[in-house]
Formats: sequence, structure tokens, C-alpha cells
Amino acid sequence: MNAFFLRDAALFGARFGLSLLFLVMGWGKVSDFAGAVAYMVQSGTPFPTLSALAATIIELGAGLALVLGVMTAPVALLLAGYTVVTGLIGHHFWTYAPGAVRYDMTIHFYKNLSIAGGLLALAAAGAGRYAVPVRRILR
Repeated sequence: MNAFFLRDAALFGARFGLSLLFLVMGWGKVSDFAGAVAYMVQSGTPFPTLSALAATIIELGAGLALVLGVMTAPVALLLAGYTVVTGLIGHHFWTYAPGAVRYDMTIHFYKNLSIAGGLLALAAAGAGRYAVPVRRILR
């Protein structure tokens, strides 16, 4: 089997897998925007309506760009930063008393850091051959 084929297939798989989280969560915000705003209020996010709108646009837009392989490196870097920030805002485990909720928040926080690491690796590796080049979009 061709090593380039395997590398390109793996990069597409990475793009697809990493984009799923953003696409599913972004679509959830579209489907229940009031719930997304309520979550932003509960988590203490500043400007909750604007934050929910920005999160929706980032998650859907960047998630779609990532799966298509459009501007993969800058999109992956944007999502890596976004994922770390959302982990700090939404999964601040250090503020909870020991117990099940703290444990759950700890898992989610470190999951966010791990996803950011995968996105950084994708930014470094690039989209691979199975991607939509920007020049095709601009035509």
C-alpha cells in the first residue's frame, strides 16, 4: 500500500474525527440557541448571547472548514485556542469540591487540552491530499 495514500487517509480521518465535536456542538447551539445562552449564563461567560452566537459560528464554520480541509493549519490553530479557552471557562475543575462533579470537570478539561493537542498536530501536518483547495472555493 502506498505510504502517501495511508498518510492522506489518516489526515482525512483526523480532520473528520476532530471536526465532529465542533459540528455536533455547533448544531446543538443552532437547534437550541436559548439553551446555549442559558449555559453561557450559568458558566459565567461574559456577554452570553454574543458568546453563544460566536461559539455557534466558530464551531460550525471552523468544523466544516476542517472536515473539508479548507485552510487547515489556520483553522486548526483557531480551534486549538478556542478549545483551551472553552476548557478554562466551562470546565474549571479546580473550583469544585472533591467528588463526582469535580472528577467529571477534570476529565472534560483535560479532554479539551488533548483535543487542542490533536489540532496542533493537524496544523503542523497539514490537510493532506484529500482536501478542498482554497483556490477552488474562490472561483
